[in-house]
Formats: sequence, structure tokens, C-alpha cells
Amino acid sequence: MGQDPDMIRRDIEDTRDRMGDTVDALGYKTDVKARAGDKVGAVKDKLVGATPSGDDVKGGAKQAVGVAQENPLGLAVGAVAIGFLAGMLIPSTRVEDEKIGPLADQVKDQIKDTGAEALEHGKAVAGEAASAAADTAREQGQAHAAELKDTAQENAQAAREGVAGA
Repeated sequence: MGQDPDMIRRDIEDTRDRMGDTVDALGYKTDVKARAGDKVGAVKDKLVGATPSGDDVKGGAKQAVGVAQENPLGLAVGAVAIGFLAGMLIPSTRVEDEKIGPLADQVKDQIKDTGAEALEHGKAVAGEAASAAADTAREQGQAHAAELKDTAQENAQAAREGVAGA
């Protein structure tokens, strides 16, 4: 019939714990300031984690400078092509349309074609430069290998003569 008093106390404690958790959750939901602070903190943590370090930025800048110094012509052609394409993305103004109209469209088409040609030319120049650099490196490597081989043979011959004379 009756329940054990200890069991009833445990049930009451469990209910109090659940009620406390529920009250805490409701309090958090109604505390907009605290939730906004938590959200800002989470976003800040994400940004800090995604932001490159100063050393990473310096390394990237040094690498970009190195590429620019090694291939200035390709960089210039690429920059011109990107400039043309960026200019094409900017919407025309009403005054431009009224005053220039069809001529502007014709010039834009020509610029698009020129930009595309410049981009292709830049790719070709970069490819040729890379190929020439690879060929030069290969030739230098072969020449260096031949020198090393000759030096090794001379050293081996000298060692043989030194052993035979001793």
C-alpha cells in the first residue's frame, strides 16, 4: 500500500533536480544578453582559429614577392587581364548608357576579347618560362652530375695509384 519513505525522498530529490535544470534552462533562454555574449564568444573563437598568424602572412607575402621577381612579365600580363575582367564586372551608369550607348558595348566586347587574349598569352608565357626553367635546371643538373662523375673517377684513380705506390 504505502511506499518506502526513502524511495519517496529519492523521487522528490530527482524531481527537484529536474525542476532545477528546467528552471536554469528557462532562465538562460530568457537571458538574451547572456546568450548573445555566448554567441559572440563562439564566433570570436572561430575567427581567431581561422585567422592566419603573422608568420603565415609574412611567408605568403615573401612567396608572392619571389614569384613576382621570377616572372615579372607573366605577373604584368596577368594583372592587366584581371584588370580588364574586373572592369567588365562593374555595371555601366545611366549617363554612360545615354552618351556612349552602342559604342560602349562594342568597346566592352573588344576589351573582353583583348583580356581573354592577354590571359591566354600570359598563360603561354608562364608555361614557356616554366619549361625553359625546367630545361635549364635539367641541363645544369646533368652538367653537375658529369663533373661529379669525373671528379669521383679522378679521386678513385688517385686512390688506386696511392695504394699501388705504397
